[in-house]
Amino acid sequence: MWCEVPSFGAAQQGGDGLRSSWALWKRGVARERRRPASFVGWSWRGRRPASSWGHPRAARCRRLAPLAAVSRLVIAREWGRIGVTGFGGPPAHVALLRRLCVQRHRWMSGEEFAEANAACGLLPGPASTQLALYCARRVGGVTGALVGGIAFIAPGLGLIIALAALFLTGHPPTWVRGAGAGAGAAVAAVAVRAGLGIVAPAWAGLGGSRSVRARFVAYAALGAVAAAAFGPYVVVALLACGVVEVAIVARPGQEFRALAAPLLAVGKGGLAALAWTAFKVGALSYGGGFVIVPLMRHDAVDAYHWLSSQGFSTAIALGQVTPGPVVLTVAAVGYAAHGLAGVALATVVAFAPSFAFVIVGGARFDRLRANPTARAFLGGAAPAAAGAILGAAVPLAGALREPWQALVLAAVCIALASRRAGVVTTLVGAGVVGAAVAVAGGAV
Repeated sequence: MWCEVPSFGAAQQGGDGLRSSWALWKRGVARERRRPASFVGWSWRGRRPASSWGHPRAARCRRLAPLAAVSRLVIAREWGRIGVTGFGGPPAHVALLRRLCVQRHRWMSGEEFAEANAACGLLPGPASTQLALYCARRVGGVTGALVGGIAFIAPGLGLIIALAALFLTGHPPTWVRGAGAGAGAAVAAVAVRAGLGIVAPAWAGLGGSRSVRARFVAYAALGAVAAAAFGPYVVVALLACGVVEVAIVARPGQEFRALAAPLLAVGKGGLAALAWTAFKVGALSYGGGFVIVPLMRHDAVDAYHWLSSQGFSTAIALGQVTPGPVVLTVAAVGYAAHGLAGVALATVVAFAPSFAFVIVGGARFDRLRANPTARAFLGGAAPAAAGAILGAAVPLAGALREPWQALVLAAVCIALASRRAGVVTTLVGAGVVGAAVAVAGGAV
């Protein structure tokens, strides 16, 4: 928004001209303070963009830092810092990226950041990772996206590998097995919280249309049933809900390109099977990081036996307590399947779609957000994904074998429902309880 500031010409007109210009300028600043500020640029003839973070009488208007000044070393350092400190999943990543790019360095305006975040929410795959890639691309081009993406992912990946080697080996120490069993017991409660965290705001934003609300409930129920009872068909349920919503919402004659999943035979648990599992996680997951649980569980536990049910819950817990993208959980599954080679393959395949979306299509994010077909598809797939997250809690809870694990699950449900503890703190506490039980001679 532009507003008039007192100029030398207004001062020459006398007190009335100066007072009127000053009043007009103050009204502009007051209006601007009621909404996020966005930078447009400097102008002449006494016009400046009103700012919501400058003192009104000082007229302190700042510009965005020139993009040429952002070196690859700076991108690696700043995105790597977020990768190290980004505990708490996507909400924490979005907050850290906004603080870096909008508030600290002013590489992006608040409006541009909000639009990029909304566009990433329309894409399949890890949205916070895609936002990190987009911000790095915005300040450093394609090379910046590559550098920033690797720096954002690498710290969590290194920690996941170390923890997987400790927890998912054939014969870990007793206290390690206990810690894994304790943290794994809490994962079902974390899944329910994640699903409700998507459903509640989405439901509140639907409006009063009965048909829209009825479809939302139907999509969520279908996703929940698919995850709880038909693990291999979760992807089919997500895509089907998206396609149905497009068919309902799209205008007659509107072009629609159907999305198809390559449902191919991928062998008996070899590298091709692991690549397909990682591809589902990176390219076909809608609605948040925890939707990877139903996408991976059938392959990892039932189909190829890379992990036991308890081992899979432990892998999910490892992905939650480490910084960086939650999708890095697939690296733990890759380690259990094929060691370090499996880690490399699963990580590359899972994150390659996000890099491709941002590097190839980052300049068209504004069109994506305005595309009615993309929004309609997400309107069907996202509720189904939220339902799948809730449904995934059923097999996760059913995998618990010991009575003390049920008590841990109940305690975690109470802690998360009361909001007295965060996810990371809760999982670590459950792991400590499990380790103590194991050391005391309890069954794990």
